[in-house]
Amino acid sequence: MILDHPIVPLLGRLMMTYIFATSGIGKIFGWSGNVAYMNTRHLPLIPVLLAAAMVIEVAGSVCLVTGYQALHNYWASSEMVAAMQETHFRKNLAIMGGLLMLAYGGPGKWALGRRSDS
Repeated sequence: MILDHPIVPLLGRLMMTYIFATSGIGKIFGWSGNVAYMNTRHLPLIPVLLAAAMVIEVAGSVCLVTGYQALHNYWASSEMVAAMQETHFRKNLAIMGGLLMLAYGGPGKWALGRRSDS
């Protein structure tokens, strides 16, 4: 499998964007339902929190699609924030590694529709 074509990173960013964009757009068009759900969790400042989540998801989606600020320098944050962000970074790196191995090696022997060369 050759993955060095320039369209591959764009396709990857588009696929990653889907979950965030649909969630952000869902918050826009389902505002009252989201407020009602958040009320069941007894959260404070619901409109502010919902608006912040919506902006982050929509703006983050735009950044992902365009490739703007694709990597942030969490290590320049305060010690506590940097430590928390590094934990998230390592977790995400592990997930990416697992997905890369799945893309390379396929689903394995016990999988529906597995390739004959597996």
